[in-house]
Amino acid sequence: MKNAVLVTSGDLRESANKTCWPAQLELETKLIACFARYGVTLRRAFPIDTTRSHGFISSQRMGMDIFNSIDPDSNLVFATAAWQYTHHVLPGMRNHRGPILTVANWSGTWPGLVGLLNLNGSLVKAGVPFSTLWSQTFDDPFFANGLQEWIRTRAINHDCSHVRDLNLHQLSAETRDLGSQLASRLRKQKIILGIFDEGCMGMYNAIIDDELLNPSGFFKERLSQAALVARMQTISTDETQAVRDWLTRKGMTFKTGSDPHTDLTDEQLLKQCAMYIAAIRIASEFSCDAIGIQYQQGLKDSVPASDLVEGILNNSERPPVWDDSHSNELYQGQPLPHFNEVDECAGVDSVLTNWCWNALGLDPSTTLHDVRWGQMYEDSDMSAFVWVLQISGGAPPNHFVDGYRGASSERQPSMYFPLGGGTLKGVGRKGPIVWSRIFVEKGALHLDIGLGDVVELPGDELERRWQHTTSQWPIVNAVFHGISRDAFMARHRANHVNIAYAPDLRTSVKALEVKAAMAAGLGINVHLCGDTLLARD
Repeated sequence: MKNAVLVTSGDLRESANKTCWPAQLELETKLIACFARYGVTLRRAFPIDTTRSHGFISSQRMGMDIFNSIDPDSNLVFATAAWQYTHHVLPGMRNHRGPILTVANWSGTWPGLVGLLNLNGSLVKAGVPFSTLWSQTFDDPFFANGLQEWIRTRAINHDCSHVRDLNLHQLSAETRDLGSQLASRLRKQKIILGIFDEGCMGMYNAIIDDELLNPSGFFKERLSQAALVARMQTISTDETQAVRDWLTRKGMTFKTGSDPHTDLTDEQLLKQCAMYIAAIRIASEFSCDAIGIQYQQGLKDSVPASDLVEGILNNSERPPVWDDSHSNELYQGQPLPHFNEVDECAGVDSVLTNWCWNALGLDPSTTLHDVRWGQMYEDSDMSAFVWVLQISGGAPPNHFVDGYRGASSERQPSMYFPLGGGTLKGVGRKGPIVWSRIFVEKGALHLDIGLGDVVELPGDELERRWQHTTSQWPIVNAVFHGISRDAFMARHRANHVNIAYAPDLRTSVKALEVKAAMAAGLGINVHLCGDTLLARD
């Protein structure tokens, strides 16, 4: 290999592209030097746009036009230090015949890892072969060895021996039978996923075609975000204030101010309360079992953020919402599972958790998170790689230290959220979790599932991690059992991961077994990841 071509994708929002460009330029500079060290010239496929102050591909059409000028047999490198819209480059990558390498910077401040995992999951779904790498310094042995392997062989083989296909005979008869019964009941009853506009932020990997979804018993009710805005206008001030007062009585803190451009205001919060009520009423009218609000496109220019709404929806204990006649409480005593950014894979996952955790008498509060970043942490009690999981919306207070009393709401960063709105912020409480991801590969549904722990870190380390990422968002410091950093990155098929708590390790193993058996009963290919502690694992 003597030459390679570099492409990158950015956001649809120019404010984000301009903010992230210095980090992207630093990444590209380091990467070009790394290739040169091994005798390979890495050149950009298109120039930096000085009038726009960045060099990202920022639309699908732009990406198509750029790929028209790229030799389809060339050595292609995709590099990102930012969140990126995969559909900007996916059309060109689908038709590329040469070897593809995807690369990201290992950083919490710059969300390149999140963008990389989204692209990787989308390439897997599309059936496009690729290799992938990541690094903080770009001179560490893992990266250097991987890069040399790709230059030499046009492919990188990562160790994914932590992944095993499920053997149902590994499960106890009790959990196997319960999972099978739940699957049969779900297939008969069927599930409706309420989709408030499909395909958020270019996340091709987050869309499940009906032909794959329906055989497992899941169907889509395609809803409009415009209808959600319209319904918000019908909610009375008394109703919205009642939601806000309920949250305040539960001990939640709202960090408000008077400037709507920089502060979280009372007006923004009341609009979020109206969205909460409107979403539940629409979901009830269409008999939805779970809903996903896209928000990031369109809705962000109409109303404050959906994030506070999403987190409350995912919680078992939440403000009561009545139908329009005020005669029936809707979804009483239960979450209405919400899949952030309309990630339909996470939506299916959340329904499985809801059914299994309820059947076991466990709290069904669940959420997805971005796989944001992570570092080794060592002290006298622990030596482990601890991931930082974050999502701007969807995290339920039951997942936090002290529940609602440990929850706060801060204004979303204006770079992404021009109309503001509050988050649902808190610290993930210590305890066992089951983590999972539904994904599409080779025209079939798959489930990766494993065990983990949310760990408690000292206050200064917690704050350092928060400030290194996004301090307005909830944070979960997680350890995945039996999986190294690089093994997880090499295997994971998405930017998102679902988590749900269990009271102890024994119960988490039981819940994992029931969920695995239920998924298998629905025709989903199940893969056990890491140390799952099954009897004959």
